[in-house]
Amino acid sequence: MSKADISYRNTILDILNNGVSDADMPVRPRWDDGTPAHTIKQFGVVTRYDLREEFPAITFRRTPLKTCMEEILWIYQKKSENINDLKAHIWDEWADESGSIGKAYGYQIAQKYVHHKSKDGKEDLTAYPSAEIVPSKDGGYDVLLDQMDGVLWDLKNNPYNRRIMTNTYCFADLSEMHLYPCAYGTMWDAVRYPGDEKMTLNLTLMQRSNDMLAAGTFNPAEYAILQMMVAQVCGMVPGQLVHVVNNAHIYDRHVDILKELVEREQFPAPKVSLNPEIKDFYAFTSKDLIVEDYKTGPQVTNIPIAI
Repeated sequence: MSKADISYRNTILDILNNGVSDADMPVRPRWDDGTPAHTIKQFGVVTRYDLREEFPAITFRRTPLKTCMEEILWIYQKKSENINDLKAHIWDEWADESGSIGKAYGYQIAQKYVHHKSKDGKEDLTAYPSAEIVPSKDGGYDVLLDQMDGVLWDLKNNPYNRRIMTNTYCFADLSEMHLYPCAYGTMWDAVRYPGDEKMTLNLTLMQRSNDMLAAGTFNPAEYAILQMMVAQVCGMVPGQLVHVVNNAHIYDRHVDILKELVEREQFPAPKVSLNPEIKDFYAFTSKDLIVEDYKTGPQVTNIPIAI
């Protein structure tokens, strides 16, 4: 069995056996027939994976790893909020007629900020597509980078920086998002462990809310892929992934599905790697994801989604 199987099963059983129901409370989500979508939830679920040991994919059912990578590329590489730039149909229910989900996810990653000062304004920033050098008020030069380029620059140039983060939960833009971000924040930590030639890249993923059937296994897998991509282009080894979920919940119409799912046979974790030839974050495609020996139980189909 995979370690992700064990963690996922334990979390599901904890929610079912010890969670709190909101059945007596007014709730926002609705099923497609208009019925309120109630949940059982657990607060503050923290799961730790180690990519040096195995990839965090469950085997009770197949997690679509190519789709995971496509969504990550959509947000952090393409920096898009339009579903026309995404092959998968994950966000179709929240898109408007133009395909936009509003000022969410990729839109926020694309926002530039003053990242650091440049002494002469001649810094080589060709590896960072968002880079812009502008005169500063003090007579020097400011380097503007978007959130993803900021992460890449720091990990390559200042890896012990304790401020390497991204955040898509922008309060000023919430009213223009069709859905508030669920997995909203990343915090990156690079460390050189004694005896290691390469630095290890650790990642903390912050999530406000997680539908444990629809996305409980998807989010760790996709951010593990992001971690692998960033580590590879920065010359590091992917290490620990810590996933923090504020509200981990199971919808009422998902209970029986999950009870059956976590009692299925389990298999060893798959081997997941990237095309080692890719050294530029912006050159990755989902074709560069290599998945081997992924044996799973049957897929769960027709999962009802609350909106």
